Amino acid sequence: MLKNLRTKIAIFFLVLGPGIITANVDNDAGGITTYSIAGAHFGYSLIWILIPTAVALILIQEMCNRLGVVTGKGLSDLIREHFGVKITFYLMLGVFVTNFGNILAEFAGVAAGGQVLGLTPYIAVPVAAALVWLLVVKGTYRSVEKVFLGACLFYVCYIITGFLAHPNWGDVKASLYPPPIRLELGYVITLIGVVGTTIAPWMQFYQQASVAEKGIKVEEYRYSRLDTIIGGIVVTAVAFFIILACGSTIFREGIHVDTAAQAAIALKPLAGKYASYLFAFGLLNASLFAASILPLSTAYSVCEGMGWETGMDRRFIEAPQFYGLYSLLILFGSIPMLIPGISLIKVMLISQVVNGVVLPFVLVFILLVINKRDIMGDFVNSRAFNLVAWLIVALLIGLDLILLASLLGWVG
Repeated sequence: MLKNLRTKIAIFFLVLGPGIITANVDNDAGGITTYSIAGAHFGYSLIWILIPTAVALILIQEMCNRLGVVTGKGLSDLIREHFGVKITFYLMLGVFVTNFGNILAEFAGVAAGGQVLGLTPYIAVPVAAALVWLLVVKGTYRSVEKVFLGACLFYVCYIITGFLAHPNWGDVKASLYPPPIRLELGYVITLIGVVGTTIAPWMQFYQQASVAEKGIKVEEYRYSRLDTIIGGIVVTAVAFFIILACGSTIFREGIHVDTAAQAAIALKPLAGKYASYLFAFGLLNASLFAASILPLSTAYSVCEGMGWETGMDRRFIEAPQFYGLYSLLILFGSIPMLIPGISLIKVMLISQVVNGVVLPFVLVFILLVINKRDIMGDFVNSRAFNLVAWLIVALLIGLDLILLASLLGWVG
C-alpha cells in the first residue's frame, strides 16, 4: 500500500506543471493591480467573488487540460482542424492583440516593481527582456518548466504580506456571507475586473499547448487534473492575500492608489518596510514570470493556428516562426517602457476590451470540441458539467458586455 502511494506521488510530480504554472501566471502585473485596487478601494467587500471565480477557472482550465491529454494537440490546432483556417485566423488576431497589450503591462510591471526596489527601468527592463528571451530560446521544455515552477514559489511574498498587514479576521469572515453586493458603478466595474483578470483567453491556449508538449498520457489524466485544481486554489489564495493586505491597511487609512506599485509604497508606513518590499518583489517576480509566459502563449496560439512548427524542444531553425514571433513580442513589448513619460493606459484599456470580446468565443469553441465523442471518446463532458459550463459562459458574456459598455463609455 505504501509502495502504491509512493508511485502515485511520483506520477503526480512527473505531470506537475501546466496547471499550477498557468494559474500562477494569471496573477501578473494586471492581476495584482486589479486585486490591489479591489482591496484599497473596497476593503474586504470583494473577497467573496473569488470563490465562484475560482470554481469557474478550475472548470474551464480542466476542460483544456483534458483536451490536451486526450488529443495531444493544442487548442489552436483543434479549432483550425474543426472550424477552418478563416475562423481561426480572426480568433488568433483577437488573441494576439489582447496578449500584446498584456505583454506591455508585464514590462510596465517590471519597471514599476524595480523602481520601488531602487532599480531604474533602464536597467530592469532590458535585463528582464534578455533573461526571458534566453530562458525560452536556449532552454528545453523541461528546463524552462523547472524555472517557472521555481518562480511560483515566490508568490508566498503576498501571503506573508497579508499576515504582516494584521487583518481583522472577524471582518473577513463577515464579508463572505452574505456577500456585501453594492450597485455603485465603481464596485461593479472592479468586481467584473477581478473576474476578468482571473480568467483570460491566453490561459486556455497556454495550458493545453503545455500539456500537449509535455506529452501527458491519458492514464495520467487524473494526476494532471489535480495539478489544474491545485493551480486554481493557489492563484485564488494569492489574490485573497493581496486584497487582504490592501484592505487591512490602505483602505482603512483612506489612501487612494491606482497601481500595484503605489500600493507597495503605501504599505511601507502602514505595515512596515518588509511588507512593502515583499509586495514590490512579488510584483517584479510576477511581471517577469508573465513576461515569459504571455509571449510564449501567443507564439503557441498563433503558430498552432497557422499550422507552423511549435515547441521549446525544437531549435530556432526548426521552428523559426515560433521563436521569431516570441522574440518580436519580447522586443516590442519592452522597448516602450524605455520611452520617458510614455502612457500605455489606452493600449492596456483596449487590450482588456478585446480580452472581454475574445474570451466567450474561446470558451464556446472549447465546449463544442470537448463534446465531440469522435475526438474525446468517454472523456466528453457530462450533462451536469455542460450545464454548469454553459452557465459560466453565459454569465461571463453578461459581465463582459457590462464591462465593454462601461469601458467604451469611459473611452468616449
